[in-house]
Amino acid sequence: MPNRLAQETSPYLLQHADNPVDWWPWSPEAFEEARRRGVPVVLSVGYASCHWCHVMAHESFEDEPTAAYMNEHFVNVKVDREERPDVDAVYMEAVQAATGQGGWPMSVWLTPDKEPFYFGTYFPPEPRHGMPSFRQVLEGVQQAWSGRRDEVTEVARKIARDLSQRELAYGATKLPGEEELQQALLGLTRDYDATHGGFGGAPKFPPPMVVEFLLRHHARTGAVGALEMAQDTLERMARGGIYDQLGGGFARYSVDRKWEVPHFEKMLYDNALLCRAYAHLWRSTGSELAKRVALETADFMVRELRTNEGGFASALDADSEDPVSGKHVEGAFYVWTPQQLVEVLGEEDGGLAAVHYGVTEEGTFEEGASVLQLPQGDALVESEKLLSIRRRLFEARARRPEPGRDDKVVAAWNGLAIAALAETGAYFDRPDLVNAALAAGDLLVRLHMGPDARLARTSKDGRRGANSGVLEDYADVAEGFLALASVTGEGVWLEFAGFLLDIVLDQFADEDGALYDTAHDAEQLIRRPQDPTDNATPSGWCAAAGALLTYAAHTGAEPHRTAAERALGIVQALGPKAPRFIGHGLAVAEALLDGPREIAVVGDRNDPDTRALVRAALLSTAPGAVVAHGDEQELPLLAGRPLVNGAPAAYVCRNFTCDAPVTGVQELSEKLVQP
Repeated sequence: MPNRLAQETSPYLLQHADNPVDWWPWSPEAFEEARRRGVPVVLSVGYASCHWCHVMAHESFEDEPTAAYMNEHFVNVKVDREERPDVDAVYMEAVQAATGQGGWPMSVWLTPDKEPFYFGTYFPPEPRHGMPSFRQVLEGVQQAWSGRRDEVTEVARKIARDLSQRELAYGATKLPGEEELQQALLGLTRDYDATHGGFGGAPKFPPPMVVEFLLRHHARTGAVGALEMAQDTLERMARGGIYDQLGGGFARYSVDRKWEVPHFEKMLYDNALLCRAYAHLWRSTGSELAKRVALETADFMVRELRTNEGGFASALDADSEDPVSGKHVEGAFYVWTPQQLVEVLGEEDGGLAAVHYGVTEEGTFEEGASVLQLPQGDALVESEKLLSIRRRLFEARARRPEPGRDDKVVAAWNGLAIAALAETGAYFDRPDLVNAALAAGDLLVRLHMGPDARLARTSKDGRRGANSGVLEDYADVAEGFLALASVTGEGVWLEFAGFLLDIVLDQFADEDGALYDTAHDAEQLIRRPQDPTDNATPSGWCAAAGALLTYAAHTGAEPHRTAAERALGIVQALGPKAPRFIGHGLAVAEALLDGPREIAVVGDRNDPDTRALVRAALLSTAPGAVVAHGDEQELPLLAGRPLVNGAPAAYVCRNFTCDAPVTGVQELSEKLVQP
């Protein structure tokens, strides 16, 4: 019989709805049941595309004896970390403090008062490599609870008390300046992998927020080293196995430092951020590789992640069914052997494909299979023959069993996708991409925004989720709406962004300018989560600072600019010390140092001359430039800016003080690239 999770919308929770474990969703009722029975809570946190979450589910949660023991001695709570990032953040902090590491699945044992006392991540079904089995842990916890409950609850209270007292050292309210940004650049240079690109060792994660900072810093200062680090990193990633050489899009991370072998899950947020990074690299350098990867990644998102409602699904699984064994295997959809290439392409083209994509008899992955990559120095521009090979391999791969898709629409990640698709569509004259961004924006307004503009974190199949949005949802959706305002000239998107950012100021900020990840009126956990550092996505704190600054540039709203400046004090404190982990904040600080610059294009948006001026403005290398366009009275930045002799005109402004108008694309382009 299905358990309580059968009523949920989360694909991850639904994956566990038929487990013999008597799962509860996170709810007051679950903890009340634990209190009534006098038993502890097993909290298991994961997400739908998580490989090791699937492994532990098959090994332990689908095992009848293990489930029976869990049901007898515990109340078992399952959480989708993507639906409840607040719950995940609070208990992950406890796991990392206790064990020195973290990851998913996350396993935490709690008292009925939600206080944690034992921690871990994945546990195997049998003892392995010095790690106890899951059953051993369950039995040990149960014995401690039964025999030493007072001691256990006192430890749990102390842990909860210590966590609740961990206040963020805000550090400084001074704005980051040239000195801090130079120190951040120096720190990144020290951490840079000059051999393979990127930062740090294995596993190696894409650094889109840091790349954005490097590109903006180069645009503002002309620093060659910043551009070289950004360009080399993005090129090596595009050549590597982390990039899908057939279908476009990026996997979550590389298990090695050379970008060769990915962890194959493909997340919406990674692809949205990287699509924008490659588009911005093209804007800065004219790189044809950057253009190709930006467009292929955008096309991947629209083709494989777009939902029937017009939003974008969260992820594709790493695992899929192996046609030979029938088992779900990591990477089965993506890897190739030389023989498989020959079967699809014939001897001659199969051999050429093996050389071109680095497919060997030994294999680069497992059991003689290889991940496709571009190891050759001259392989960036494909001949007609290679384009034909790529098309035939893509069509053959499409007949394989596909990875599962997490159809949950997450507001924040859709905001990132909207910004990426809108900008990429505008840069490369792809109105279909802009239309996809508009459709996703429409879904967020219709389904995720309530009448009071409060956001729902998720939806699925047109059904609004029950969980409230967190800071990154408001910030990233506002960023997406601001990108739509710039690209389309439709003032309604600016209004929607303003509604969301007003809630940020009202519900997420304190009197000192610091920002929290949850609203003032959100569910109270043992600690209110607050983290200004980036993870796989920009921190909500720095994303909010960026959106507030952009909105202020559009509207002249002083409270929003002041709030952005106050929030950026954390970058002054952390940027020189940990630049890899506050890249988005550094990028926003670059925009702040430059003005930001504002470009107002006045004219009928259907006029080709207006569109040409808008595109020239969007392609400006000015960091953090804000573009508004439309009729004279349509947007605040446009008010009072007239046409010139009846023709569209562009005004370059700083803080609403504008230079004389220009009417030609060449004249505007030359004006914008001046420091």
